[in-house]
Amino acid sequence: MATWHLTLSPLAPPWRKPLLTPIRSQISTSSSSSSMAVENKKILIPIADGTEPMEAVITVDVLRRAGADVVVASANNKGGLLRVDACWGIKLVADSLLSDCCSTAFDLISLPGGMPGSATLRDCGELEQLVKEHAKKGGLYAAICAAPAVALGSWGLLNGLKATCYPAFMDKLPSDVTKVESRVQVDGKVVTSRGAGTAIEFSLALVEQLYGEDKAVEVAGPMVMRPHHGVEFTMRELNSVEWRFSSTPQILVPIANGSEEMEAIMIIDILRRAKANVIVASVEDKLEIVASRKVKIVADVLLDEAIKQQYDLIVLPGGITGAETFSKCKKLVDLLKKQQESNKPYGAICASPALVLEPHGLLKDKKATAYPALCSKLSDQSECENRVVVDGNLITSRGPGTSMEFSLTIVEKLFGRERALELAKSLVFV
Repeated sequence: MATWHLTLSPLAPPWRKPLLTPIRSQISTSSSSSSMAVENKKILIPIADGTEPMEAVITVDVLRRAGADVVVASANNKGGLLRVDACWGIKLVADSLLSDCCSTAFDLISLPGGMPGSATLRDCGELEQLVKEHAKKGGLYAAICAAPAVALGSWGLLNGLKATCYPAFMDKLPSDVTKVESRVQVDGKVVTSRGAGTAIEFSLALVEQLYGEDKAVEVAGPMVMRPHHGVEFTMRELNSVEWRFSSTPQILVPIANGSEEMEAIMIIDILRRAKANVIVASVEDKLEIVASRKVKIVADVLLDEAIKQQYDLIVLPGGITGAETFSKCKKLVDLLKKQQESNKPYGAICASPALVLEPHGLLKDKKATAYPALCSKLSDQSECENRVVVDGNLITSRGPGTSMEFSLTIVEKLFGRERALELAKSLVFV
């Protein structure tokens, strides 16, 4: 196979045609390379306690959008349990145990970052052997955040290659690795990336490697990707008011079967990083929900328990099936109406503004946005083209590709612009 290098420029938005320069113009090659669009690619994504949930879930979600058969495998050594306690108190359930995957041939093995998750992956002998054998056969492998340095580097799988990782771990890359600060770096059969804020770009680069550029563009389109990666996020604000809270903001994030996992996880993760107290409540009759791309998430409480408290903010993730469930849940709708009547902040992203807030009168006399295909359901569509819209105590946004901006805007409204930008930089989002 020919070896080539891909460096994604911070200002180069490679997956939005026809507005932008085709991705091949972003590639510095020593020789040409192409990827045939073959369906039914099989992917392994190992996770462990302390894995960074955004990096794991975004990669799973995007690759499943491309049609890949993604196996999420627990690399924990704790009695065969599928549940993984990821960073920021987020609980995920794997599809299988890593030990059950060792005899399976994969087209890609991709490691999420996070600490101590990356160290647990590094110390998993079965995973090390699996990845080394996969690499020896010329298979595609990848890692993001701490994992390139902590796992791939320590296994000798980056020797002689260009690679990147989370900024604080760059000095831990082996000396024979050419260290680059690209948001995503492809060198031959190895893809590396910097952190949670580059995870969507990383995942789309994996789609391109597996299926070709056209497939990456096709997957990116419905996600409402950023026009320019790495730049500061903005919002459209009308009727500005201060979002007040007493000490630590109490935030409710409901989830349901069919909720969009990227949106839910980004909201929860980022708001917890900002030191808010986030309660994840299942609207179903059990704590574990199966999200829209079959990622299994375990809520903190059931909604019946959650509604006993008052909240400084209630935020709804999208996903059509999940939003429809929210809209049919009288207890949740009543809670949202009380939030509105009390002049307390509430918000929604993707399908939820159109399918939950609009039909229940929660957008009356308000400007809002929603998922592009559902904006026609909004009675006032004048601000629909904005990625994040804040109108007084209401915040709405468009889709998976705007989720980080949406979450960071919430941080800005609660804690100020400086805090939000600090967090965005720590995520390598800007």
